[in-house]
Amino acid sequence: MAKEEGSSVEVRQRKKPKTSGSQEARAEKRSGTPVPVRAPKYVSFQRFAKIFIGCLAAVISGMMHVFYLSAYHERKFWFSNRQELEREITFQGDSAIYYSYYKDMLKAPSFERGVYELTHNNKTVSLKTINAVQQMSLYPELIASVLYQATGSNEVIEPVYFYIGIVFGLQGIYVTALFVTSWLMSGTWLAGMLTVAWFLINRVDTTRIEYSIPLRENWALPYFACQVAALTGYLKRNLNTYAERFCYLLMSASTYTFMMVWEYSHYVLFLQAVSLLLLDVFSEEQSDKTFVPHKENEHVLKFLEVKFGLNVTKNFTLNWLLCQESLQAPSQDFFLRLTQSSLLPFYILVLIICLLSMTQVIFRRMNGKSQKETVTLEDGRIGERPEIIYHVIHTLILGSLAMLMEGLKFIWTPYMCMLAAFGVCSPELWMTLLKWLRLRTVHPILLALILSMAVPTIIGLSLWKEFFPRLITELTELQEFYDPDTVELMTWIKRHAPAAAVFAGSPQLMGVIKLCTGWMVTSLPLYSDDDLLNRNENIYQIYSKRSAEDIYKILTSYKANYLIVEDAICNEMGTVRGCRVKDLLDVANGHVVCEEGDKLTYSKYGRFCHEVKINYSPYVNYFTRVYWNRSYFVYKVNTVISFQS
Repeated sequence: MAKEEGSSVEVRQRKKPKTSGSQEARAEKRSGTPVPVRAPKYVSFQRFAKIFIGCLAAVISGMMHVFYLSAYHERKFWFSNRQELEREITFQGDSAIYYSYYKDMLKAPSFERGVYELTHNNKTVSLKTINAVQQMSLYPELIASVLYQATGSNEVIEPVYFYIGIVFGLQGIYVTALFVTSWLMSGTWLAGMLTVAWFLINRVDTTRIEYSIPLRENWALPYFACQVAALTGYLKRNLNTYAERFCYLLMSASTYTFMMVWEYSHYVLFLQAVSLLLLDVFSEEQSDKTFVPHKENEHVLKFLEVKFGLNVTKNFTLNWLLCQESLQAPSQDFFLRLTQSSLLPFYILVLIICLLSMTQVIFRRMNGKSQKETVTLEDGRIGERPEIIYHVIHTLILGSLAMLMEGLKFIWTPYMCMLAAFGVCSPELWMTLLKWLRLRTVHPILLALILSMAVPTIIGLSLWKEFFPRLITELTELQEFYDPDTVELMTWIKRHAPAAAVFAGSPQLMGVIKLCTGWMVTSLPLYSDDDLLNRNENIYQIYSKRSAEDIYKILTSYKANYLIVEDAICNEMGTVRGCRVKDLLDVANGHVVCEEGDKLTYSKYGRFCHEVKINYSPYVNYFTRVYWNRSYFVYKVNTVISFQS
C-alpha cells in the first residue's frame, strides 16, 4: 500500500515537467539536453540587484535634475546677488499672487490666524472678500509656510529659497516618476535614463518651471506623474496582492493631492477617465479598475465652443483667452525642436507599432480568438498589455488637444519622452515588429534583445555628444534679469502711496504689486472666477476708446485710488493680428466692424491711454499724474472733480 502511494507520488512528479509551460522545459524538449536550472538564491540576488540599481538610477536622476534647475535659476537671474524686491519681481503675473500669500502666511502671528485671513481675505481685491485658499488652491503655500517655521528653516535659509527649493524638489520627483513609469513598461531602467535625458533636453516644451516657478502646474504635475506611475503598475497583469494594494494607495493619495493643488486638475483627470473607459472597451481588464471627473466651469465650456468653431463671439474675455500663446496651436518650431532631439521620430515609431498591435489584438478578439493569460516575449504582442493600451490612448488624446492648444504640450511632451523611451528599450516592442517582418536570417528573440540595447545606447551617445555641451554652457553663462522701471515703480508705491490705497491696472501688473508692496488692487491675473474675469475686462477699458467720465466711473466703482497705464499695452505691436488688447476692446465695444475689413467706426473719443497723457480737460479733471517713467504712468483718481479747463 505504501509502495503504491509512493508510486503515485512519483508519477505526479514526473508529469509536472511535461505540463509545465516554462521556456526551460520547451528548450530541453527541443534540444534533447537538460538545461541548467539557476539556484533560487542566484535568481533572487539578480532580481534584487536589478531593482536596486534601477531605483538608485531613478533617485540620482531626480537629484541631478534638481541641482541643474537650481544652478540654472541662479545663473539666469543672478538670484543670490539681488535685493529682495528685485527677486520678487522675477515672479510675474499669477506666480506673484501665489508667492505673496506665502509671504502673508509667514507674517501671520499664528498659523490659524494666517489661514483665517486667507479664507476671509478682504485685503487683496477691493470691495471683495474671497476665500483665497479654496479659490486659488493655496494649499502648497500653507504647507510650505508650516514646514518653513516648523523645521526651524527661518534661522538658516531665506523664505524665497525655501519656497523655490520645494518646487525644484517636486520637479525631481516628477522626472523620477517618469523614470519609474518607463521602467515598469519596458522592464529595464535604461528606458528611465533615456526618458530623463529627453525630458531635460526638451525642457522648453516639457515644463514652465524656468519662467514661472509658483505656477500650480509645477506643484501639481509631479503628483500626476506619481499617479500615472502607480496606475501603470496597477494595470500590469500577474501583480501580487501587496503590490496591487500599494499601487492603489499611492494612486489614490497622489490623485487627491493633484486635485487639491491645481484648479484645472479635473480636466486632466477627465481625459484620463476617457482613456480608462476606452481601455475597458478594448481590453478584458477587471471592471473595478475607473475615475470620476468634476463638473466643468461654464466659462471654460464657452471658451471651448469658440475654440472648436462651434460659436462666434465678440466677448473681450473669451477672445483675449483665445489670443494667449498657451491656447494657440503649437508653432513649427515646437516640432522642429522635438525632431532635432530625435524624440518625435521615435515617438511616432513606437506609437505606430503599438497602435497596429492593438488593432491586431482587437481583430483577433472579433474573430473569437481568446486572449492569452500571459504574454511572453516570443509572442510579440505588445498590444495585449493593458497598461500599454492605456498609455497609447492617453497620449493620443493629449496629443490631439496639444495640437489645438500649445499650453497642453507641458503635459503631453513628458508623456512623449516616457513612451518613446519605453518603446526603443522594450524587447517586446522590437519582437512585435520582427514578427511582422518574418526575418529568417537571425533569431527574432536574439535580434529583439540586441535592438533593445543597441538603439537606446546609440540615441544616448548622440544626445550626449550634441546636447551635453549646451547644458554645460547654460550653467556657465551668467545671465541677468534687468527691469529697472518696475523696480522704480514698486519703490515709489511703497514710499509715497497711502497704506489704504487701491491700485488699478492690468491684472499681470496687479499681481506684482500685490507681491512686492502688499497694497490692495482691483483685479488679479486669475481666470477661474467669473467676477475677476469681469473686473479684468472693465479695468482693461483704460486702453479702449472710452470717455474720461466712463473710465472714472469704472474705477470709482471699485474704489480705486490710483491708475497705472502701461506703455507696453497702450502702444502694443502684437505679432498676432487682432490680438492686441486695444483691438479686442474695439471689437467688444463695437468700434471695429470685422466684416468690412477691420474698418474703424466713428468714435468721438480717442483712446484713453493716449489722451490721458496729454493733460487737457476733461482728463485732468478726473485724473492727476503723480509719477511716470519709461514704462509706467501713474494717475491719482481725483476724489473732488474740478471742471475748469
